[in-house]
Amino acid sequence: MSSSSITEVRDSDERTPLLGSSSPEAPIVGSVNSVQEIVVLPAEATPTHLSNSKERLVSLDVFRGLTVALMILVDDAGKAFPSINHSPWFGVTLADFVMPFFLFVVGVSVSLVFKKVPSKLAATKKVLLRTVKLFILGVILQGGYFHGRGDLSYGVDIEKIRWMGVLQRISIGYLFSSILEIWLVNNISADSPMKFVRRYWLQALVAVSLSVLYMGLLYGLYVPDWEFKVDTASNSSVVPQYGSTTQTVHCNVRGSLDPPCNAVGFIDRLILGESHLYQRPVYKRTKECSINSPDYGPLPENAPGWCLAPFDPEGILSSLMAAITCLVGLHYGHILVQFKVHKQRIIFWSIFSFPLLIVGLVLVVVGVPLSKPLYTLSYMFTTAGASAIAFTIIYYIVDVVCLRKPMIIFQWMGMNALIVYALAACDIFPAALQGLYWRSTENNLVDGSERLLQGMLHSENWGTLAFVLLEILFWGIVAGFLHMKKLYIKL
Repeated sequence: MSSSSITEVRDSDERTPLLGSSSPEAPIVGSVNSVQEIVVLPAEATPTHLSNSKERLVSLDVFRGLTVALMILVDDAGKAFPSINHSPWFGVTLADFVMPFFLFVVGVSVSLVFKKVPSKLAATKKVLLRTVKLFILGVILQGGYFHGRGDLSYGVDIEKIRWMGVLQRISIGYLFSSILEIWLVNNISADSPMKFVRRYWLQALVAVSLSVLYMGLLYGLYVPDWEFKVDTASNSSVVPQYGSTTQTVHCNVRGSLDPPCNAVGFIDRLILGESHLYQRPVYKRTKECSINSPDYGPLPENAPGWCLAPFDPEGILSSLMAAITCLVGLHYGHILVQFKVHKQRIIFWSIFSFPLLIVGLVLVVVGVPLSKPLYTLSYMFTTAGASAIAFTIIYYIVDVVCLRKPMIIFQWMGMNALIVYALAACDIFPAALQGLYWRSTENNLVDGSERLLQGMLHSENWGTLAFVLLEILFWGIVAGFLHMKKLYIKL
C-alpha cells in the first residue's frame, strides 16, 4: 500500500473504499485483479447492463458524493436553520443521517473490494495500514489543530487534543467490516438463499454480538459521580452561580441515557480522558442548556452544571454500534456481488430495508429512544434502513434507468470525496481564504460573499442557504476538474 498521494489514473487504479475513490470512472463489480483492486473500464467503454461480467456501479460514487454534499449543507446551513442541524440529544434530523450514510457506503465498497482475496494476511496488513492512516488524518483534521472558519489561529495543546472524530469512526467501521470480509466468509457458493446465509452467517453473528455487548454496557454499566474542569476558553458564558471551574456531576445510576450520566460518556472519560473529548457537544443546544434551543445560545438561569461538560459524539462505545451500520452495507454489497440481475438486487434490498426501519420504530415504541450521540440500537436500525432505501433508489435511477447527467456533480464529488471533505467540511479552505482580508478580518471573500447574498435576498437565513448551495456547486466543479485531469486523492 502506497502512502497518501495524488494519483493520475488512466485505465485502472486501486479502489479506495473510504471517503475517497481513486477510480476515474465507476467501479466495476467483476473479477478482482489484486487484493484491493476492482477493474475499471476505460472512459470510452459504456456498458448498458450491470449483469455483465464487468459492471459499472456509478451509484456508489453518486451516493458518496450526495453524502458529502449533505454534510456541507447541514454543517454550514445548520446555523441558519437549526431544524436541519443535529438533534440536541433525542430524535433525528437531516444531519443525523450523514454519518450512517458514510458508514453504509463503506460497507458496500468493502464487499466489492474483497470479493476475492488471494492472500488473507496481505489483505489484512493493507487494511490495518489504511485504517491507521485514516485515523491519523482524522486526528489531524478534527483533533483541534485547525480551528476552522472564523478563527485564523491554529495549533492545539497536546493535553487537549481530541482523539475521536468522523474519520476515526469511519476507520473503525472500515476495519471491522474488512476484517470480517477477509476472515469470516465461508468458502461456499451462494447460488441459493440458504447457501447465501451459510456463506455469511458468521458476520451476522458478530453484528448480533456487538449489539448485545453495546446494550449490556449501555443499560448495565454503573456510572458513578464524576468531576470535570470547565474549559473557560470555549465556555465564555459561564453562569456565575457555579462559582468554580471544577464541577461535580451526580450520577450513581445504571441505564441512564440522559446527557450527564450515560455509559457512553463514562467509557470515553475513563479511557480517553475528559480533556480529550469534544468540548462543544450537541446537548448544549437542549432546553436545559440554551435559551435559543434547538440552537446554541447563552445558558438559561439555573442551568445544570453538566451543560458545560465535554462529550464526544464519536466515542468508543458508540463507534462499536456504528460499525454495525458498515456491516449492514456489507450485506447489501454481498447481494450486489452474488446476484447479477437488477430486479433481483432491488427486490432483496427492499426485503431487508423496510424491516430495518420497522424494527427501529418498534424499539422506539418499547423505550429505546433515537439518539445519534449515543448511537442507540433504534437509531442504528432506523438510519441503516434509510441508508439502504436511499442507496436502492439511487441505484435504480443511476445504474438501472441510467439517468446520470443530473447526478454528474455528485458523481464527481464522490470520486474525490476525501479532498472535498477535508477542504470543505473541515473548513480548511474557507479558513485559508479568510486569511486574506482588507483592513479588518471580517472583510474577506468568504464572509463578504455570504453577506452579499444575504443582502440580495433580504434575509440572513436564506442568504446563508444560498451561499452554502453555491459552495456545494463550487466543490462539485472542482471535483469535476480533478476528474477531467484524472487526478484522484486516495489514502
